[in-house]
Amino acid sequence: MTKLHPEIARVTKRIIERSSGSRSAYLDMIRAQKPNGFARQRLSEGNQAHASAGCAVMDKVQLLGATWPNIGIVTAYNDMLSAHQPYETYPEIIREAARSVQATAQVAGGVPAMCDGVTQGQDGMELSLFSRDVIAMAAGIALSHDTFDAALYLGVCDKIVPGLLVAAMRFGWLPAVFVPAGPMPSGLPNPEKSRIRQAFARGEVGRDELLKAEAASYHSPGTCTFYGTANSNQMVMEMVGLHLPGSAFVPPGDELRTALTREATRKAAALTIAGDHLPVGEMIDERSIVNAVVGLMATGGSTNLVLHLASFAASAGIKLTPEDMADISAATPLLARIYPNASADVNHFHAAGGMGFLIRELIRGGYVHADARTINGTLQSQMMEPFLSAPDTLEWRTPAETSGDTDILRPIDDPFAPEGGLKLLRGNIGESVTKISAVKPEHRCVTAKARVFDTQGAVKAAYKAGELDTDVIVVVRFQGPGANGMPELHSLTPILGSLQDDGHQVALVTDGRMSGASGKIPNAIHLTPEGARGGPIARIKDGDMLRLDCESGELTMLGDAEEFAAREPVAYHRDKSEVGLGRELFSVMRAEAGDAASGASFFSFPGM
Repeated sequence: MTKLHPEIARVTKRIIERSSGSRSAYLDMIRAQKPNGFARQRLSEGNQAHASAGCAVMDKVQLLGATWPNIGIVTAYNDMLSAHQPYETYPEIIREAARSVQATAQVAGGVPAMCDGVTQGQDGMELSLFSRDVIAMAAGIALSHDTFDAALYLGVCDKIVPGLLVAAMRFGWLPAVFVPAGPMPSGLPNPEKSRIRQAFARGEVGRDELLKAEAASYHSPGTCTFYGTANSNQMVMEMVGLHLPGSAFVPPGDELRTALTREATRKAAALTIAGDHLPVGEMIDERSIVNAVVGLMATGGSTNLVLHLASFAASAGIKLTPEDMADISAATPLLARIYPNASADVNHFHAAGGMGFLIRELIRGGYVHADARTINGTLQSQMMEPFLSAPDTLEWRTPAETSGDTDILRPIDDPFAPEGGLKLLRGNIGESVTKISAVKPEHRCVTAKARVFDTQGAVKAAYKAGELDTDVIVVVRFQGPGANGMPELHSLTPILGSLQDDGHQVALVTDGRMSGASGKIPNAIHLTPEGARGGPIARIKDGDMLRLDCESGELTMLGDAEEFAAREPVAYHRDKSEVGLGRELFSVMRAEAGDAASGASFFSFPGM
């Protein structure tokens, strides 16, 4: 086996040492909860009767007295989200598959699943990030019945998988298997979609043409096909081994997809106390987290995962920082180019070799912990691709030795770039992150005057008035978790992209987020301390000269440093962001949310 890259080894050691106390406390917690037999044996007779009252007779017999394990299904099904619509039929597939291996399965509960695509640029986006923690709590309620011996988690999209991961870790004495649904077929090519969005921003095409393009892009059940947060989640699930190998990007409705769902059920049953017994909190460790970060950087994935991986790690007692992720990025070669880093989508990536090829190459180069445990054994056994050798016979094979398209996926000795593209930015404005894998080198350093805004709407109004038709660094403050819930600012992408195409040097600085599919515009995002909590971004004024240098990692106000430090920060006034669309229900979360560097989570875990 190839020796581990020294920088990956160094960062892993640093995380292990930093997390020693909190990880030990976490393991003590889940081991204390682990039952000696089936979980339902801890329930009273009345408890058990309630837990089985709605079951089919054949399942009820086993739940009330026999020796079959019981699998809890936590589902994010709704039929508004294209990615989650396929889950409607999964429970019956799972129940039948469970019976075939002498197990039972019950839908333990559902969790909310909102769509960032529907809420982009709308008030509802202010609930998006907090939905992650709500999902974790809803899953916790589902599993609190304490009658399950393993859990199957049905979720795909932006905050759903990260929320389910937190719940899975806090119920870490249970084995866990995540069950994907797959991407929709490829629609309108991504560059054409981007072109029409920018043309609409300029007023060159009408709303009817924009709607036609959007509908051609997002057109059927399945995950959106660009490489944003949802598909970055799916990549992470493969890297940490909570998916069956190669299952992330098999499309909905395919016979192979159904076979994989059945096999995921059988795997969950096999990992219970009736079989090999692999609690997920024991399986996932610091090596797993590092492997997830490496996968993110090797594929140029979503910056939202910087938040979600920190939250995921913390829920398992592991302290992961943006600096860890930036250091891993600097050492990890970029092996994939998927939109917004290129024109190809995840279907093209999957056809070119997909996750099996990627994992094999990362192991070959020594960039991942090949011995990290997975539901299938180790990461070494995860570098496989599934196929049907007969109508109902699921098998796995090793990935092809060569990429199907080196414009999409490359071997370890011929990467697109020597590093993954995530950078940590520091200076007198605070600390932030940026992703440069889709930013051309000539746009990676911007020195320009600031234009300061408090809302996305104000930026759009200034653009329409022609006030941004110059070199400019757009500063959007009061977008952090403690202000309005840290919404994505993706609706600004067409505006800023249009200005860049006009020949201007343009950048974005914000304490909010950009989309997981943010691309060619240099930005400093997740800025901490945030403006609503007195961070330096609240001291920036129109006309201040700023420098954003993605190569050197500099984010600086270039004026008189003493004068800048002495300025009184502009106060954040809570007004309409507090009320409407249920936002008033989340005031406690806004008040208690951690900063972006720690994952912007509402939760506080012991020892963290």
